Amino acid sequence: MAAFETSATAPMGAVSTQGILKFVAIRADALRGWNDRRVTRKALSNLSDRELDDIGLCRGDLELIGL
Repeated sequence: MAAFETSATAPMGAVSTQGILKFVAIRADALRGWNDRRVTRKALSNLSDRELDDIGLCRGDLELIGL
């Protein structure tokens, strides 16, 4: 089995690109989370008060979802 070892650092462009991609990935995850919470609140707001009570929620709880 052969092994290749190097101590050379990554070029500056690669480091910058990695930082930009990480920034974009974090923002995309945040956007997906926000949208998931928005869709959940919308679906729950379409339920009647009795249906919300059946799952242990009240209308006022919907504002707190995702905080």
